Amino acid sequence: MTVHLYLSLIPEALIASMLSPDEFAVYYSVGSQKKTRGEAIFAEIDPDFRDDFFNIDAGIERCVPHEDGTPKRSVYISAYRVLEHIPLEAIQKLYLVTAYGEALALDPVDAFQMPEPAEELHMYQEIVPISPLVVSTWGPVDFYKSITQDSNSLIHLPAISFAELDLGELAADPEHGALRDLPYDYVGHLRECLIEVKDKNIHTKMVDRLASPEFPYRTIKSGIYIGNAKGLVCFPLPSRDELRGKYYRWWRSANANV
Repeated sequence: MTVHLYLSLIPEALIASMLSPDEFAVYYSVGSQKKTRGEAIFAEIDPDFRDDFFNIDAGIERCVPHEDGTPKRSVYISAYRVLEHIPLEAIQKLYLVTAYGEALALDPVDAFQMPEPAEELHMYQEIVPISPLVVSTWGPVDFYKSITQDSNSLIHLPAISFAELDLGELAADPEHGALRDLPYDYVGHLRECLIEVKDKNIHTKMVDRLASPEFPYRTIKSGIYIGNAKGLVCFPLPSRDELRGKYYRWWRSANANV
């Protein structure tokens, strides 16, 4: 059986598995009696990838079928400082998995080739290695640069994964803009933070330092980003029309009440 390498973002880990991406998605989100149901985000990694930081070959050697012939579902190779040691070119696809095990596969694009956002204000849910919720006047590229490449920044990380979340009307008018169908229950505090970064000489403001890295997929705006000192890739979602049509099963599952 083929052994796959998966980079889990929630939580951060490098995992070897004999399950295909779709099978792993079901196992990792729905799981067994040992695991509660929940969303999962993971990337498939080039199986030939190796780095001295990881003992990948030893993990693969342990990834053997059970006595009854069923495939080994997971062997954890590492759960510490994983993201920073995986080059962007080794990441093949990113999978957004609903709590019901439906997976949406996303391809990477060079974030520097994406059009600059026109919105004045942005919101980012950092995923790993830290997970605060942040609002900013910076677009995704400048936000990434401030974290990974600005030597004068007090907060500097070797790698970062984050999602840009939709602000709707609040992006242009944080004080009076309508929330409409956005599921944020902290809207009063969010408005205050957005007004502060808009009116004061600051570029970022933390909305929630203890935010869960999980978030409703329908709030994703431009996509999921993974970056390090060498570059930044984005995994953009299909359009809403495509999600409601071509990917309807995933879209319905993502918006179901869990």
